[in-house]
Amino acid sequence: MKTEDEKLAARSRRAFLTMGVAGLAGFAGWSWLRSRPLDQGLPGPLRSVLGLNERLARGYFSDDHRMPEFALRAVNSDTRVNGDIGLGSDFDPATWKLEVQNGKTPQLQISLSEIQQLPRIEQITELNCIEGWTEVVHWTGVRFRDFTARYDPAFSATGAQYVRLDTPDEEYFVGLDAASALHPQTLLCFEMNGKPLTLAHGAPLRLVIPVKYGVKNLKRIGRITYTTDRPDDYWANQGYDWYAGL
Repeated sequence: MKTEDEKLAARSRRAFLTMGVAGLAGFAGWSWLRSRPLDQGLPGPLRSVLGLNERLARGYFSDDHRMPEFALRAVNSDTRVNGDIGLGSDFDPATWKLEVQNGKTPQLQISLSEIQQLPRIEQITELNCIEGWTEVVHWTGVRFRDFTARYDPAFSATGAQYVRLDTPDEEYFVGLDAASALHPQTLLCFEMNGKPLTLAHGAPLRLVIPVKYGVKNLKRIGRITYTTDRPDDYWANQGYDWYAGL
């Protein structure tokens, strides 16, 4: 019969061998993954996983898929700034006009005052940063679907399935599927926490889309393009998830 010391030694050897085999398998798997051809900046198998996640998310997404809304007391008045790409210092808000393109009609130039004539919406939702932090923010603006009905009423009829938004300097851009862009909680905002947007938070107009991570909530919108082609997206071009849904 084995002594306790002998039993302990045997268990230690088995554990060591198991860990060694697992380590070798993990290394072999990682080496294989790195050897796969890249697809939009990621190894093909990883890109396939993101594609599967997107298909699943699209499957359950609808206007009824809504993010929680909060009471005014939950708002953090000192909202963090989630990124500054596309917010160049040479921007002059006095000359700003929103460009709208749909490939069917001449490009539109729309002023902030014209946008503010649409039904005013107030909404208190979370901004979910992909870095892991969240902020409850009081937003004021107009629904993207109301804007689209006013300035591109033939959007669905033309077969367009996507929307692209760019900053005025075109340094930052996001791509959205039509269902997400037209979701009831998706807003074009000009006020935050009861005050006009600051330049750091995207003045004069920014996108607020609670059903997406913060990387999709583009600040300082310069151009909106309705398109039949899936548009580029700044972070997706760096290898991240294009859909970025919650």
